[in-house]
Amino acid sequence: MIQVHDINKSFTQGKEQQHVLNDISFHLKKGEIVTLLGESGCGKSTLLHTIGGFVQADSGEVYIADELVTKPNRSCITLFQQHNLLPWRNVLDNVLLGLTGSKKENKQNALDVLTFVGLEKYIDRFPHELSGGMQQRVAIARAFALEPSVILMDEPFAALDTFNRYHLQDELINMQNQRETSILLVTHDIDEAIFLSDRIIILSANPGQIYETVNISLTKPRDRSSEQFNNYRKSILQTFKLSSEVAKLEYYI
Repeated sequence: MIQVHDINKSFTQGKEQQHVLNDISFHLKKGEIVTLLGESGCGKSTLLHTIGGFVQADSGEVYIADELVTKPNRSCITLFQQHNLLPWRNVLDNVLLGLTGSKKENKQNALDVLTFVGLEKYIDRFPHELSGGMQQRVAIARAFALEPSVILMDEPFAALDTFNRYHLQDELINMQNQRETSILLVTHDIDEAIFLSDRIIILSANPGQIYETVNISLTKPRDRSSEQFNNYRKSILQTFKLSSEVAKLEYYI
């Protein structure tokens, strides 16, 4: 569903140019969840926004469903950390926003996804009447209601407490399995990456580049307390340490 070929990106700060992304290439298959994992400043959000068409790369190409990405489009929805709900619309109307079917079809679709995330009793509430976790569930429902081929997620659970974060991760897995949506997720949370992902792409910094790709062979749903889960956690922590050391060495060289 996603093909990323040799992406390079730099930003100018004053008289200096900062090389943010260096020769990034990878792919994402239909129905797969892939996570971009890396420490702050490694360029993972810039890469995600380039794939979404919000940022223009200096060189390289991105294809979604074999179409060259030149701008944001409906087949690829970006879900940000901020839920971006319209405060003057209630829950149902926020989810209905952007749907293009008949009025009856749109309402049924919206009700289906809201039921899936457990908000069917809150359709008449406004965003300010909801908790942060509930607001993010509305945002997830709105994204899936549009039935995109791909959803890009930029640390959508980072601002939530542990309980709500775990709950939304479970709901995301269930809905993604039902709709076979491809998801590319940005996070710096190793446990979140292991729990959700089929593959984890670890980025090193200065500039951001792919250091290693980890295939997660655990069946879903996953047990965060299992020995296998912990083994992945230890391995990725060690990889993080090595990638950080390499990045620092290359920076000073």
